[in-house]
Amino acid sequence: MAYYQREALAVRARRPHHSRLGAGATNLMAQLYVGTSGWAYPSWKPDFYPEKLAQKKFLSFYASKLNAVEVNYTFRQLVKETTVQNWIAETPDHFRFTIKAHQVLTHIKRLKATDEFLKRFLGTLEALERAKRLGPLLFQLPPNFKADQAVLAEFLSSLPRGVRAAFEFRHDSWLTDATWATLRERNIALCVAETEERNTPDVVTADYAYYRYRKPSYTAQERKAMVARIQEHLAAGRDVFAYFKHEETPQGALYAVEVFREVSHP
Repeated sequence: MAYYQREALAVRARRPHHSRLGAGATNLMAQLYVGTSGWAYPSWKPDFYPEKLAQKKFLSFYASKLNAVEVNYTFRQLVKETTVQNWIAETPDHFRFTIKAHQVLTHIKRLKATDEFLKRFLGTLEALERAKRLGPLLFQLPPNFKADQAVLAEFLSSLPRGVRAAFEFRHDSWLTDATWATLRERNIALCVAETEERNTPDVVTADYAYYRYRKPSYTAQERKAMVARIQEHLAAGRDVFAYFKHEETPQGALYAVEVFREVSHP
């Protein structure tokens, strides 16, 4: 964990500069990072992956089409150093890995008394941070976790200042101005999650934005609205991290490629 403490200022220094010159100023360095929640799906052949592509080459191919991925299996196990090094070797320098926080933090300890395990969890990500490949950490709270601003604020105070993070709240009691204020205090993003059952308000709480598009399908008009909102963030100088549902069909990956193309080449 000493590494994270040493690197906090360096990470902040790498964040895009946010102009104070006026509302019309823009940040040309803001980036869109878009992908899906996972990549190891043979069922994505042949629409996304080539029919004869070996599974061990999936990540490198994925990274040739998209520039970020949300890793969900870290919710149940700590990632190994060898695995992280393989990820780094198989992807280009601009690629980012968003890591879902372990269930011990969010579901078992429920953000309380987490210091020791949080250090262990962050320690497994040091290689990604050194390689400048670490995206925001995703903290997905359980649906029965009701709002407690004191608990949230105390947990956020234990996160190293240089670490980006996003919080996905799944109990409606969290969706209040008090929560937005708690997140803004530490420059932590609200995860704007869109599912068939629930839509999180699209509220800005950090100098970067985080979206999880979880519906199984999106109309052309809905995708156009996504692109427009992403472009608003980029124009305001905010990096955007956006992840589509993975599932067994390649639809989410194809949506991600389309949105990436539309934003990059309007």
